[in-house]
Amino acid sequence: MNITDLYKGSLEAIVLQLIRQQGEMYGYELTQKAREISGGHLKITEGTLYPLLHKLEAEGTLSSELKPYGNRMRKYYRLTKAGVQEQEKASVSLQEYIGHLQQFLNPKLA
Repeated sequence: MNITDLYKGSLEAIVLQLIRQQGEMYGYELTQKAREISGGHLKITEGTLYPLLHKLEAEGTLSSELKPYGNRMRKYYRLTKAGVQEQEKASVSLQEYIGHLQQFLNPKLA
């Protein structure tokens, strides 16, 4: 199994965590930060990221703001109040999932 495939199920939690840590981020910045933190293993494509960002914005988890950058505009995303709660839930769920995986990988620790 490819490590990239393992990241896919956690992408929403990862995106929410990155935005929470940074305060606000634009799409390309998210892809680069994820790649950097994962040591190059998590390569988020535009075709994956932007539909997720739009879904989270439509659900009220994220808000966005266009800001000028040079002679163009960048769309920055930030967590809403509901988004902070969603990020916290996602973080707990991810920690539980990791704990369950540890039980399979190291049954003596269970």
